[in-house]
Amino acid sequence: MPKILIVLMLLFLMMFTNITTAQGKDGDIDQLNTKILQLQQQIIEMQKKHDAEINALKQQVNELDGQTGKPKAKDELTALRELAQAETAKEKPIEEKAEDVTFKSQGLGLQALNPEISVTGDFLFSTRQDTTSDQSSDFNFRNLGLHLESWLDPYTHFKGAIEFNEDEAELGEAYVTLYNLGDDLNLTLGKFRQQFGVVNRWHKHGLDQVDFPLVLREIFGNDGLNQSGISLDWLMPPAGDASQQLTFQVTDGSNDRLFGGNTSNRPSLLAHYKNYRDISKDTYTEWGLSGLVGWNDQWEVGSSTTQDSREMTTVLGADFTFLWEPIEKMRYRNLEWRSEAYWLNKDILAPDDSGEDTLNAWGLYSYLQTKISRTVDIGIRGDFYVPDTKNYAENPNWTSLSPLAATGDNPYLWQISPYITWWQSPFVEFRAEYDYSNGKGIENPEHVIWLQCIFSAGPHKHERY
Repeated sequence: MPKILIVLMLLFLMMFTNITTAQGKDGDIDQLNTKILQLQQQIIEMQKKHDAEINALKQQVNELDGQTGKPKAKDELTALRELAQAETAKEKPIEEKAEDVTFKSQGLGLQALNPEISVTGDFLFSTRQDTTSDQSSDFNFRNLGLHLESWLDPYTHFKGAIEFNEDEAELGEAYVTLYNLGDDLNLTLGKFRQQFGVVNRWHKHGLDQVDFPLVLREIFGNDGLNQSGISLDWLMPPAGDASQQLTFQVTDGSNDRLFGGNTSNRPSLLAHYKNYRDISKDTYTEWGLSGLVGWNDQWEVGSSTTQDSREMTTVLGADFTFLWEPIEKMRYRNLEWRSEAYWLNKDILAPDDSGEDTLNAWGLYSYLQTKISRTVDIGIRGDFYVPDTKNYAENPNWTSLSPLAATGDNPYLWQISPYITWWQSPFVEFRAEYDYSNGKGIENPEHVIWLQCIFSAGPHKHERY
């Protein structure tokens, strides 16, 4: 501290000297120099006195350390530490308190045991006009679906769908699927929409258009092919770059359009082969082949006679799907093309009592759909159907064979259906569709405008099956 004061005083004197020299008016240089020398001498004496005081203090501190025996204290402290360490080594380690153990069941929690429940609604407004009737319109709550889903255990999954409309309630689907029953083999038991082609497996609220394709409705009925039985799904070994799947189903022959005379409830057999291939990271193709075989054993001949005869019904199908969906824009752009063809061969006893006969009907559909934004899809579908020609098809005294057969000469029916779908959210969608149908020997030209609202409440959104 004194050194700092000395330095400050010297700086002050130097500044004062410079200022005095610069001004050079009232000061006397010689007198100033004399005073500076005197100040320097005083500073030197103060420094000597300060050093002497410091040395005296240091000597007193050393004398005090000698009197208290500090080095000896250090030795005793070291000895005490060594003794404490030795005693600690002899002591037993302190046992830690055991943690409480909580035992947990490996099964599902009680809340997880409850099935997931969703509700879907399908509401329609239609206005139509043809050449034989005035324009008419209709509001129709086509379906309110109650969908149930749950994992029963790690290997078994349950799905169910109960459908309500304005007139009745019925069981749509209810089945359990056992996974990994064998190598890449799954088993399904219950009532389910069958895997004939692609769209027959879907629920109506999951279709890309308002209703099923025309040929599917004409051959299988308005609700498609939906029967009870078992299904085996086998993921076959890959064929090069393509994956393959084979489905084999055995169901009761209960479809009214195909097996209305199956009084012995002889089962029907279905097989479907699917081939899937990635063309690029943005494009894939899928094609499949389907076959269905069943039997009828009782026929109405004439107006009141019933005859027994086992006759076979066969339906064959082919499907093709192409999808382009760029990965970086998959939410906003895509292009989908899907087509299916059906062919029916049904052996019958002719209702005019002319003996055995055969019905042959066929048809196809194709649609192109593209996403133009994240929430808007547009598309167009074309349908074509050709029934068989039978003179006895529409006789009121016999069982009608329509729509599998007609009395016209080379009858056919076609339909064109442009549509647009707006997804307000993943739970609500709206659709507008225009259907124009015409043909020969079946129906008169018809114009129909559809407005559709589909909504879903629950975790499953708009699942197709």
